[in-house]
Amino acid sequence: MTMSISKEVAALLSLVDDPDVDVFHAVKERILDLGKEMIPSLEDLSEVHPHPHVQHRVDSIIHKIHFNELQKSFCEWAAQDEPDLMYGAFLVSRYKFPDLIVEDYQTTLDRICKSIWLELNNYLTPLEQINVVNRIFYAHHMFRGVEISYSHQEDFLISKLLDTRRGNPISNGILYQSVCQKLDIPVRAIHIPRQFILGFFENPEDVRSQRIRKPRILFYIDPISGQVYAQKDVDHYLDRIQVSRTPNCFQPMDNRAIIGFLIEEFSKCFDDEKSRDKQNELRDLGGMLLEKRDQEG
Repeated sequence: MTMSISKEVAALLSLVDDPDVDVFHAVKERILDLGKEMIPSLEDLSEVHPHPHVQHRVDSIIHKIHFNELQKSFCEWAAQDEPDLMYGAFLVSRYKFPDLIVEDYQTTLDRICKSIWLELNNYLTPLEQINVVNRIFYAHHMFRGVEISYSHQEDFLISKLLDTRRGNPISNGILYQSVCQKLDIPVRAIHIPRQFILGFFENPEDVRSQRIRKPRILFYIDPISGQVYAQKDVDHYLDRIQVSRTPNCFQPMDNRAIIGFLIEEFSKCFDDEKSRDKQNELRDLGGMLLEKRDQEG
């Protein structure tokens, strides 16, 4: 940091508690322009300032800086031809844990994949492959699923799933699919109303194409427990909830759509007046992914 910037930073910090709202807004905008290099100084100010309203101002600026950085990361991720699913899920975790380091979880992911890979061979049927995945994933590594509850924010976050081994169908499903992808097992999330469920595709090429009208799915997997369902079970479920089949039904979801769905569901955890700004921020992130998908469509 240059001397001129250091003087400017000191001046900006001294004005954060200015009672004039217009002055504060101007100071805030300049701090946001300077970006993440301001965070250490802002954190120091928040710790030592005696007035709670100033601490709140500082914390809100820090959050906005982190969110601006997250938006940039999401733009870069969504612009890739085939954005990595797990990395997209980690970006969602960064909304709540902005200092999260993705690389810290790589060893855990590698260990899960290797332990499954050691049990696989070319002679296993699709169902036998999934039985191996389920045994290692749920029994050996002790992952467990819980139903979606918007009062449990952390169940949506892939980082907390890896830390605690507890997740809801979406976070569990993202990890399950990512592990299968690394092992060349054609399991993908599919478009089923009101559910996040995985399908085992007969033809691996079907999971990479959105042009196949009716890709054949051999069976379905509930990511909460690994339970396998047949087509008739899913058909019965759709009839029971009186949902008609749409053209997208049974199509594999691309990674942007999966992360967009994760963000939309996660945003429902902030459905109250106190948290409305956070809900709007998350929906803005989800809107970026939808816009990118529409541009490609």
